[in-house]
Amino acid sequence: MTFSAVIVAAGSGARAGPGQAKQWRTLAGKAVLRWSAEALLAGGAQKLVIVADSQARPLLDAALEGLSGWTTTPGGATRALSVQAGLAALADRSPDEPVLVHDAARPFLGAATIHAVIKALDDADGAIPALPVADTLKSGALDSSVVTKSRNDLWRAQTPQAFRRDRLLAAYAAWEGPDEPTDDGQVVERHGGRVVVTPGDPMLMKLTYPEDFAMAETLAGRARITRMGQGFDAHRWGSGDSVWLCGVEIAHTETLIGHSDADAGLHALTDAILGAIGEGDIGDHFPPTDPQWKGASSDRFLAHAVDLVRRRGGTLVNVDVTLICERPKIKPHRAAMRERLAEILDLPLDRVSVKATTTEGMGFTGRGEGLAAQAIAVVETPI
Repeated sequence: MTFSAVIVAAGSGARAGPGQAKQWRTLAGKAVLRWSAEALLAGGAQKLVIVADSQARPLLDAALEGLSGWTTTPGGATRALSVQAGLAALADRSPDEPVLVHDAARPFLGAATIHAVIKALDDADGAIPALPVADTLKSGALDSSVVTKSRNDLWRAQTPQAFRRDRLLAAYAAWEGPDEPTDDGQVVERHGGRVVVTPGDPMLMKLTYPEDFAMAETLAGRARITRMGQGFDAHRWGSGDSVWLCGVEIAHTETLIGHSDADAGLHALTDAILGAIGEGDIGDHFPPTDPQWKGASSDRFLAHAVDLVRRRGGTLVNVDVTLICERPKIKPHRAAMRERLAEILDLPLDRVSVKATTTEGMGFTGRGEGLAAQAIAVVETPI
Protein backbone atom coordinates (compact mmCIF):
# COMPACT_ATOMS: atom_id res chain seq x y z
CA MET A 1 0.00 0.00 0.00
CA THR A 2 1.31 3.44 -0.88
CA PHE A 3 1.48 6.09 1.81
CA SER A 4 2.75 9.58 2.52
CA ALA A 5 4.35 10.87 5.68
CA VAL A 6 4.71 14.02 7.76
CA ILE A 7 7.55 14.58 10.20
CA VAL A 8 6.86 17.29 12.75
CA ALA A 9 10.13 19.12 13.34
CA ALA A 10 9.16 22.71 14.13
CA GLY A 11 9.47 22.58 17.92
CA SER A 12 12.14 24.24 20.02
CA GLY A 13 12.79 21.19 22.23
CA ALA A 14 13.42 23.37 25.29
CA ARG A 15 13.38 20.42 27.71
CA ALA A 16 16.39 18.90 25.93
CA GLY A 17 18.64 21.55 27.44
CA PRO A 18 20.75 24.36 25.96
CA GLY A 19 22.00 24.28 22.39
CA GLN A 20 20.32 23.50 19.10
CA ALA A 21 16.78 22.13 18.99
CA LYS A 22 16.99 18.37 19.39
CA GLN A 23 15.98 17.56 15.80
CA TRP A 24 19.15 19.27 14.53
CA ARG A 25 21.56 17.69 16.99
CA THR A 26 23.71 14.80 15.85
CA LEU A 27 23.18 11.21 16.93
CA ALA A 28 25.82 8.68 15.93
CA GLY A 29 27.16 11.14 13.37
CA LYS A 30 23.96 12.34 11.71
CA ALA A 31 21.10 14.67 12.58
CA VAL A 32 18.31 13.24 14.72
CA LEU A 33 15.77 14.24 12.06
CA ARG A 34 17.63 12.34 9.33
CA TRP A 35 17.17 9.02 11.13
CA SER A 36 13.39 9.25 10.77
CA ALA A 37 13.46 10.72 7.27
CA GLU A 38 15.64 7.88 6.01
CA ALA A 39 13.45 5.26 7.72
CA LEU A 40 10.20 6.57 6.23
CA LEU A 41 11.65 6.90 2.72
CA ALA A 42 13.17 3.44 2.93
CA GLY A 43 9.83 2.13 4.18
CA GLY A 44 8.13 3.30 0.98
CA ALA A 45 6.83 6.83 1.62
CA GLN A 46 5.79 8.26 -1.76
CA LYS A 47 6.02 11.79 -0.43
CA LEU A 48 7.62 13.01 2.78
CA VAL A 49 6.85 16.45 4.20
CA ILE A 50 9.14 17.89 6.86
CA VAL A 51 7.33 20.55 8.90
CA ALA A 52 9.99 22.92 10.19
CA ASP A 53 10.54 26.51 11.21
CA SER A 54 11.14 28.51 8.04
CA GLN A 55 14.19 30.13 9.70
CA ALA A 56 15.75 26.68 10.12
CA ARG A 57 16.01 25.93 6.38
CA PRO A 58 19.85 25.94 6.39
CA LEU A 59 19.81 23.41 9.25
CA LEU A 60 17.24 21.29 7.40
CA ASP A 61 19.25 21.28 4.18
CA ALA A 62 22.39 20.30 6.06
CA ALA A 63 20.61 17.55 8.00
CA LEU A 64 19.17 15.94 4.87
CA GLU A 65 22.01 16.63 2.43
CA GLY A 66 22.09 14.04 -0.35
CA LEU A 67 18.68 12.61 0.58
CA SER A 68 15.94 12.84 -2.05
CA GLY A 69 12.17 12.34 -1.89
CA TRP A 70 11.29 14.99 0.70
CA THR A 71 9.83 18.48 0.73
CA THR A 72 9.24 21.01 3.48
CA THR A 73 6.59 23.43 4.69
CA PRO A 74 6.62 26.01 7.53
CA GLY A 75 5.34 24.89 10.92
CA GLY A 76 2.75 26.50 13.15
CA ALA A 77 2.79 27.85 16.69
CA THR A 78 1.67 24.48 18.10
CA ARG A 79 2.18 20.83 17.19
CA ALA A 80 -1.45 20.57 16.07
CA LEU A 81 -1.03 23.49 13.67
CA SER A 82 2.21 22.00 12.34
CA VAL A 83 0.52 18.67 11.65
CA GLN A 84 -2.25 20.44 9.75
CA ALA A 85 0.35 22.36 7.74
CA GLY A 86 1.97 19.06 6.81
CA LEU A 87 -1.36 17.58 5.75
CA ALA A 88 -2.07 20.65 3.61
CA ALA A 89 1.27 20.11 1.86
CA LEU A 90 -0.02 16.68 0.80
CA ALA A 91 -2.97 18.16 -1.09
CA ASP A 92 -1.68 16.64 -4.34
CA ARG A 93 -2.05 13.13 -2.91
CA SER A 94 -5.25 11.08 -2.86
CA PRO A 95 -7.56 12.13 0.04
CA ASP A 96 -7.92 8.56 1.27
CA GLU A 97 -4.22 7.71 1.04
CA PRO A 98 -2.71 6.67 4.38
CA VAL A 99 -0.52 9.31 5.95
CA LEU A 100 1.92 8.64 8.77
CA VAL A 101 2.57 11.46 11.24
CA HIS A 102 5.86 11.10 13.09
CA ASP A 103 7.80 13.05 15.70
CA ALA A 104 11.29 14.03 14.60
CA ALA A 105 12.59 13.22 18.08
CA ARG A 106 11.94 9.45 17.71
CA PRO A 107 14.95 8.41 15.62
CA PHE A 108 14.90 4.60 15.84
CA LEU A 109 11.95 3.90 13.56
CA GLY A 110 11.84 0.42 12.06
CA ALA A 111 10.08 -1.03 9.03
CA ALA A 112 7.94 -3.37 11.14
CA THR A 113 6.33 -0.43 12.93
CA ILE A 114 5.59 1.35 9.64
CA HIS A 115 3.99 -1.71 8.08
CA ALA A 116 1.94 -2.54 11.18
CA VAL A 117 0.21 0.85 11.46
CA ILE A 118 -0.57 0.95 7.73
CA LYS A 119 -2.02 -2.57 7.79
CA ALA A 120 -4.19 -1.70 10.79
CA LEU A 121 -6.00 0.95 8.72
CA ASP A 122 -7.79 -1.87 6.86
CA ASP A 123 -10.48 -1.83 9.57
CA ALA A 124 -9.79 1.29 11.66
CA ASP A 125 -9.78 5.07 11.34
CA GLY A 126 -6.40 5.37 12.96
CA ALA A 127 -3.54 3.24 14.23
CA ILE A 128 -0.90 4.06 16.80
CA PRO A 129 2.11 2.02 17.93
CA ALA A 130 2.14 1.70 21.71
CA LEU A 131 3.79 -0.16 24.56
CA PRO A 132 1.89 -1.53 27.56
CA VAL A 133 2.62 0.29 30.81
CA ALA A 134 4.87 -2.00 32.85
CA ASP A 135 5.60 0.16 35.89
CA THR A 136 3.30 0.56 38.87
CA LEU A 137 1.51 3.90 38.56
CA LYS A 138 1.21 6.41 41.38
CA SER A 139 -0.81 9.64 41.42
CA GLY A 140 0.12 12.64 43.53
CA ALA A 141 2.47 15.59 43.84
CA LEU A 142 6.20 15.20 44.49
CA ASP A 143 6.98 14.70 48.21
CA SER A 144 3.29 14.20 49.03
CA SER A 145 1.07 11.22 49.65
CA VAL A 146 0.33 9.20 46.52
CA VAL A 147 -2.40 6.87 45.37
CA THR A 148 -1.74 3.72 43.36
CA LYS A 149 -3.50 3.59 40.01
CA SER A 150 -4.31 0.53 37.94
CA ARG A 151 -2.08 0.02 34.93
CA ASN A 152 -4.48 -2.44 33.28
CA ASP A 153 -5.16 -1.59 29.62
CA LEU A 154 -2.89 1.46 29.74
CA TRP A 155 -0.52 2.14 26.86
CA ARG A 156 2.40 4.45 26.12
CA ALA A 157 1.63 5.92 22.71
CA GLN A 158 4.40 6.34 20.14
CA THR A 159 4.64 7.57 16.56
CA PRO A 160 4.28 7.29 13.60
CA GLN A 161 0.51 7.31 13.85
CA ALA A 162 -1.43 6.38 10.72
CA PHE A 163 -4.70 7.77 9.34
CA ARG A 164 -6.43 8.35 6.04
CA ARG A 165 -5.55 11.93 5.22
CA ASP A 166 -9.13 13.15 4.74
CA ARG A 167 -10.20 11.50 8.02
CA LEU A 168 -7.47 13.24 10.01
CA LEU A 169 -8.15 16.61 8.33
CA ALA A 170 -11.85 16.36 9.17
CA ALA A 171 -11.07 15.51 12.78
CA TYR A 172 -8.77 18.50 13.16
CA ALA A 173 -11.33 20.79 11.55
CA ALA A 174 -13.88 19.71 14.18
CA TRP A 175 -11.54 20.08 17.17
CA GLU A 176 -12.85 22.57 19.72
CA GLY A 177 -11.78 23.74 23.14
CA PRO A 178 -8.81 25.48 24.71
CA ASP A 179 -6.88 22.27 25.39
CA GLU A 180 -4.14 21.29 22.95
CA PRO A 181 -4.19 17.67 21.66
CA THR A 182 -1.09 15.73 22.68
CA ASP A 183 -1.22 13.40 19.67
CA ASP A 184 -3.20 12.87 16.49
CA GLY A 185 -4.96 9.75 17.76
CA GLN A 186 -6.65 11.89 20.39
CA VAL A 187 -8.03 14.18 17.67
CA VAL A 188 -9.56 11.31 15.70
CA GLU A 189 -10.90 9.69 18.90
CA ARG A 190 -12.81 12.85 19.84
CA HIS A 191 -14.23 13.00 16.33
CA GLY A 192 -15.76 9.57 16.85
CA GLY A 193 -13.12 7.59 14.99
CA ARG A 194 -11.92 4.11 15.88
CA VAL A 195 -8.23 4.20 16.76
CA VAL A 196 -6.45 0.90 17.38
CA VAL A 197 -3.15 0.01 18.97
CA THR A 198 -0.38 -1.87 17.16
CA PRO A 199 2.75 -3.29 18.80
CA GLY A 200 5.16 -0.54 19.75
CA ASP A 201 8.93 -0.74 19.76
CA PRO A 202 11.02 -0.20 22.92
CA MET A 203 13.73 1.25 20.67
CA LEU A 204 11.34 3.96 19.48
CA MET A 205 12.15 6.23 22.42
CA LYS A 206 11.45 9.94 22.30
CA LEU A 207 14.40 12.24 22.92
CA THR A 208 13.09 14.72 25.48
CA TYR A 209 15.66 15.40 28.19
CA PRO A 210 19.45 15.90 28.02
CA GLU A 211 20.13 12.45 29.50
CA ASP A 212 18.13 10.82 26.70
CA PHE A 213 20.86 11.64 24.20
CA ALA A 214 23.50 9.63 26.08
CA MET A 215 21.19 6.63 26.09
CA ALA A 216 20.38 7.12 22.40
CA GLU A 217 24.07 7.15 21.47
CA THR A 218 24.41 3.75 23.13
CA LEU A 219 21.31 2.40 21.40
CA ALA A 220 22.41 3.74 18.02
CA GLY A 221 25.22 1.21 17.88
CA ARG A 222 22.76 -1.60 18.55
CA ALA A 223 20.10 -0.45 16.12
CA ARG A 224 22.10 -1.33 13.01
CA ILE A 225 23.24 -4.52 11.33
CA THR A 226 26.13 -5.22 9.02
CA ARG A 227 25.32 -6.68 5.59
CA MET A 228 27.68 -8.04 2.96
CA GLY A 229 27.10 -8.46 -0.77
CA GLN A 230 29.17 -9.92 -3.58
CA GLY A 231 29.09 -9.28 -7.29
CA PHE A 232 30.59 -10.83 -10.42
CA ASP A 233 30.67 -9.69 -14.02
CA ALA A 234 32.44 -10.66 -17.24
CA HIS A 235 32.64 -9.23 -20.76
CA ARG A 236 34.28 -10.47 -23.94
CA TRP A 237 36.90 -8.55 -25.87
CA GLY A 238 36.07 -6.94 -29.22
CA SER A 239 37.35 -4.33 -31.63
CA GLY A 240 38.26 -1.01 -30.06
CA ASP A 241 41.09 1.16 -28.81
CA SER A 242 40.26 1.67 -25.10
CA VAL A 243 38.50 0.01 -22.20
CA TRP A 244 36.63 1.35 -19.16
CA LEU A 245 37.53 -0.28 -15.84
CA CYS A 246 36.43 0.97 -12.40
CA GLY A 247 35.44 4.30 -13.92
CA VAL A 248 38.80 4.91 -15.64
CA GLU A 249 39.39 4.82 -19.40
CA ILE A 250 42.53 2.89 -20.36
CA ALA A 251 44.09 2.90 -23.82
CA HIS A 252 44.14 -0.67 -25.13
CA THR A 253 44.19 -2.65 -28.36
CA GLU A 254 40.64 -3.93 -27.75
CA THR A 255 37.49 -2.93 -25.88
CA LEU A 256 34.98 -4.82 -23.78
CA ILE A 257 31.66 -5.53 -25.46
CA GLY A 258 28.42 -4.79 -23.63
CA HIS A 259 25.14 -2.92 -23.80
CA SER A 260 26.50 -0.07 -21.66
CA ASP A 261 30.18 0.88 -21.47
CA ALA A 262 30.91 -2.71 -20.28
CA ASP A 263 32.83 -1.57 -17.21
CA ALA A 264 33.02 -4.96 -15.51
CA GLY A 265 34.52 -3.51 -12.33
CA LEU A 266 31.63 -1.07 -11.79
CA HIS A 267 29.07 -3.71 -12.76
CA ALA A 268 30.41 -6.21 -10.23
CA LEU A 269 30.53 -3.57 -7.52
CA THR A 270 27.01 -2.37 -8.29
CA ASP A 271 25.75 -5.94 -7.93
CA ALA A 272 27.64 -6.34 -4.66
CA ILE A 273 25.94 -3.27 -3.17
CA LEU A 274 22.51 -4.29 -4.47
CA GLY A 275 23.06 -7.75 -3.04
CA ALA A 276 23.96 -6.38 0.38
CA ILE A 277 20.56 -4.68 0.67
CA GLY A 278 18.54 -7.38 -1.10
CA GLU A 279 17.69 -5.25 -4.14
CA GLY A 280 18.25 -7.82 -6.89
CA ASP A 281 20.91 -7.23 -9.52
CA ILE A 282 21.94 -4.61 -12.03
CA GLY A 283 19.74 -6.10 -14.74
CA ASP A 284 16.63 -5.55 -12.60
CA HIS A 285 17.33 -1.84 -12.37
CA PHE A 286 18.93 -1.24 -15.78
CA PRO A 287 17.65 -3.92 -18.20
CA PRO A 288 20.00 -4.57 -21.15
CA THR A 289 16.90 -4.67 -23.35
CA ASP A 290 16.21 -1.00 -22.63
CA PRO A 291 17.77 1.18 -25.38
CA GLN A 292 18.23 4.15 -23.02
CA TRP A 293 21.13 2.32 -21.34
CA LYS A 294 22.99 1.56 -24.58
CA GLY A 295 26.50 2.93 -24.18
CA ALA A 296 25.62 4.43 -20.79
CA SER A 297 28.37 5.28 -18.34
CA SER A 298 28.31 2.67 -15.59
CA ASP A 299 29.03 5.18 -12.85
CA ARG A 300 25.30 5.99 -13.09
CA PHE A 301 24.47 2.41 -12.11
CA LEU A 302 26.84 2.52 -9.16
CA ALA A 303 25.54 5.88 -7.94
CA HIS A 304 21.98 4.50 -8.11
CA ALA A 305 22.94 1.55 -5.89
CA VAL A 306 24.54 3.88 -3.35
CA ASP A 307 21.43 6.06 -3.35
CA LEU A 308 19.29 3.01 -2.55
CA VAL A 309 21.52 2.31 0.45
CA ARG A 310 21.07 5.88 1.69
CA ARG A 311 17.32 5.77 1.19
CA ARG A 312 17.26 2.77 3.52
CA GLY A 313 19.10 4.81 6.10
CA GLY A 314 22.20 2.75 5.44
CA THR A 315 25.89 3.50 5.18
CA LEU A 316 28.41 2.01 2.79
CA VAL A 317 31.37 0.89 4.91
CA ASN A 318 33.97 -0.39 2.42
CA VAL A 319 34.35 -2.06 -0.97
CA ASP A 320 36.86 -4.44 -2.55
CA VAL A 321 37.12 -5.06 -6.30
CA THR A 322 39.27 -7.69 -8.02
CA LEU A 323 39.86 -7.51 -11.78
CA ILE A 324 40.71 -10.84 -13.46
CA CYS A 325 42.58 -10.54 -16.75
CA GLU A 326 45.86 -11.14 -18.53
CA ARG A 327 45.78 -7.68 -20.02
CA PRO A 328 45.74 -4.72 -19.78
CA LYS A 329 48.06 -4.33 -16.84
CA ILE A 330 46.04 -2.90 -13.97
CA LYS A 331 48.73 -1.76 -11.54
CA PRO A 332 49.63 1.47 -13.42
CA HIS A 333 45.97 2.53 -13.22
CA ARG A 334 45.00 1.19 -9.80
CA ALA A 335 45.48 4.47 -7.92
CA ALA A 336 43.27 6.33 -10.39
CA MET A 337 40.62 3.60 -10.13
CA ARG A 338 40.55 3.82 -6.34
CA GLU A 339 40.26 7.59 -6.47
CA ARG A 340 37.40 7.42 -8.97
CA LEU A 341 35.51 4.82 -6.92
CA ALA A 342 36.01 6.84 -3.74
CA GLU A 343 34.56 9.86 -5.54
CA ILE A 344 31.46 8.01 -6.81
CA LEU A 345 30.87 6.23 -3.50
CA ASP A 346 31.72 9.25 -1.32
CA LEU A 347 34.10 7.09 0.71
CA PRO A 348 37.55 7.75 2.17
CA LEU A 349 40.27 6.28 -0.03
CA ASP A 350 41.32 3.73 2.59
CA ARG A 351 37.87 2.12 2.37
CA VAL A 352 38.25 1.44 -1.34
CA SER A 353 40.35 -1.46 -2.60
CA VAL A 354 41.14 -2.41 -6.20
CA LYS A 355 43.23 -5.47 -6.96
CA ALA A 356 44.06 -7.50 -10.04
CA THR A 357 45.03 -11.09 -10.76
CA THR A 358 45.47 -13.46 -13.67
CA THR A 359 44.38 -17.07 -14.13
CA GLU A 360 47.83 -18.18 -15.29
CA GLY A 361 46.65 -18.68 -18.85
CA MET A 362 43.66 -20.82 -17.86
CA GLY A 363 40.03 -20.28 -18.84
CA PHE A 364 38.48 -17.55 -20.98
CA THR A 365 40.42 -14.79 -19.24
CA GLY A 366 43.66 -16.72 -19.61
CA ARG A 367 43.03 -17.22 -23.31
CA GLY A 368 42.39 -13.49 -23.72
CA GLU A 369 38.75 -13.99 -24.71
CA GLY A 370 37.40 -11.67 -22.02
CA LEU A 371 37.82 -9.97 -18.68
CA ALA A 372 36.07 -10.70 -15.37
CA ALA A 373 35.60 -8.79 -12.12
CA GLN A 374 34.37 -9.68 -8.68
CA ALA A 375 33.52 -7.36 -5.81
CA ILE A 376 32.50 -7.33 -2.19
CA ALA A 377 30.65 -4.49 -0.44
CA VAL A 378 29.93 -4.04 3.26
CA VAL A 379 26.91 -1.98 4.26
CA GLU A 380 25.39 -1.00 7.60
CA THR A 381 21.63 -0.46 7.75
CA PRO A 382 18.98 0.00 10.45
CA ILE A 383 17.60 -3.28 11.75
